[in-house]
Amino acid sequence: MQEPGFVYAALGGLLGLLVGSFLNVVIYRLPKMLERQWAAECAEISGKPATDEPVFNLILPRSSCRQCGHQIRWYENIPVLSYLLLRGKCSACHAPIGLRYPLVECVTGVLFFGCLWRWGVTPTAAAWCGFSAAILALALIDWDTTLLPDDITLPLLWAGLIASALQWTAVPLASSVWGAVGGYLSLWLVYWAFKLVTGKEGMGFGDFKLFAALGAWFGWQALVPIILMASVIGAVIGIVMKFSSSLREGGYVPFGPFLAGAGLTAMVFGPQSILRTVGL
Repeated sequence: MQEPGFVYAALGGLLGLLVGSFLNVVIYRLPKMLERQWAAECAEISGKPATDEPVFNLILPRSSCRQCGHQIRWYENIPVLSYLLLRGKCSACHAPIGLRYPLVECVTGVLFFGCLWRWGVTPTAAAWCGFSAAILALALIDWDTTLLPDDITLPLLWAGLIASALQWTAVPLASSVWGAVGGYLSLWLVYWAFKLVTGKEGMGFGDFKLFAALGAWFGWQALVPIILMASVIGAVIGIVMKFSSSLREGGYVPFGPFLAGAGLTAMVFGPQSILRTVGL
């Protein structure tokens, strides 16, 4: 007979698969929603008439194939299982479906399973499940578009402070507050120092907010381990992409995904384990 802890963790993993399916929608649609919002604001400022565009949000219109427009039926949208049954192709036009979709679902499921296995059915587990989902969405949105939307980074920051205040995490509230302050100001200072020296912008303001959110979740003591791991991973991947000629136009690599990866590493292993790994 299975232990109750494993059963709850398995149910959490199934929930994670469903959440991962929704994250795929967020990752694809949220940047486009922001672009529409910015275009509408620019049109309003310039006095141009507003364009009557169809509704486009996280719910409407229904998901469809990007190639042929085939509306995806409910049984074609079961996490992972539908992808396997369809053999990774649209049922109408047989265009390939990106492997990222089931991967995001699987990763979210594994993260939720791990949170429930570690913390049980508790507010702490729920908090870290929410953290995992937000961080994963931010990482992939930034990788695709170099955007870190305030719609996710700011709620993530406040959630970290609230979780600390409610003692859902092991981080004291004072450490959480100073972690948020230190996370934002540290990258803000780096940004301006780099801009004054080179005249170029080395990162976006979204990176400041994401690092502030990580400071809120892990405390100010975790800032050095997290930024160290993010920088090392970013440098290694950037070098690999340069030698493989896979860098984007302009030769840049967004920093947000590496901050997000370091945040997930800190959640799983603890911030201090990062320092021990590099011998500090």
